[in-house]
Amino acid sequence: MNLLGAWFIGIAFLILGTRVTAAAEQNQPASAVSQAASDAATAYDGKDWPKSAKLYAQIVETAPSPRAWYRLGVSLNKIGENDKAIEAFEKGRALGLPPQFVEYGIAVVFASKKDKEKALEHLEKAAQNGLSQPDQLSSDPDLADLKPDPRFAKILEEVTGNQKPCANTRENRQFDFWLGEWRVVTTQGETPAGDSKIELILGDCVIQENWTSAGNIGYSGKSYNIYNTALKRWEQYWVDNAGGNIFFYGGLQDGVMDYWTDELPQPDGKKLKRHLQFIKLAPDAVRQFSRGSTDEGKTWFVEYDFTYHRKK
Repeated sequence: MNLLGAWFIGIAFLILGTRVTAAAEQNQPASAVSQAASDAATAYDGKDWPKSAKLYAQIVETAPSPRAWYRLGVSLNKIGENDKAIEAFEKGRALGLPPQFVEYGIAVVFASKKDKEKALEHLEKAAQNGLSQPDQLSSDPDLADLKPDPRFAKILEEVTGNQKPCANTRENRQFDFWLGEWRVVTTQGETPAGDSKIELILGDCVIQENWTSAGNIGYSGKSYNIYNTALKRWEQYWVDNAGGNIFFYGGLQDGVMDYWTDELPQPDGKKLKRHLQFIKLAPDAVRQFSRGSTDEGKTWFVEYDFTYHRKK
């Protein structure tokens, strides 16, 4: 079981800093701590569980870290020290070990104790806390006895969904009508305005716009659109190759993606507020309508009015 590989790459420097700080506080040279960590890792990777447990037990006494406590828990469980293993995982939790890994480790302990109910209970907690390694879950031999239980299949489905948490969240899918490759024209007169490719990126959490203006003017830009779960609103950040940038915020109103800006100072001294709307006209047509106001929203003028036609 090695769920933390990818996660610990991201916090490696933090862990190293913790170890070095602890070593300094206890008058131990950082090189000695590093050597101990290296020896312990070698034992752990080689599945020499008694040696791994012994070395990580020494490390958590001198330079405790989430990684060390986690690996100590795994090693203790492998040599049958189940209660001490659970204690080690909880110690890791107290230092910041993500709860999904704590719960997974504890689930494995209960599975090894043949306590299926407790194992499934903690495995469900791991899934609820964001565990996102379905391949590891489905292939872990320590959990083999749980697989025939229908609850295991449901947990596996939840863990698979955690890999792309935005993919099936209703709010994150509200702007999907804009996805695709588009030929863009002015709404009045259908003069070519440009081409745009709208695509999902970053686990389907972000909608990226890739705009290129028509003709040879050389203007292009991108926008990044995401549902802000904390503020419960959509946000767009536009950037272009002329150094421009605009921040919009809003949400879906009656099927229309409704974006606004704050009042922003302009070169002429006025303050400009923008109102940008994306209106689904048909499965293969979207209108993008932008207006501005320099009098606190009393009156509005059209900045541009485009219609997107899906390329076939």
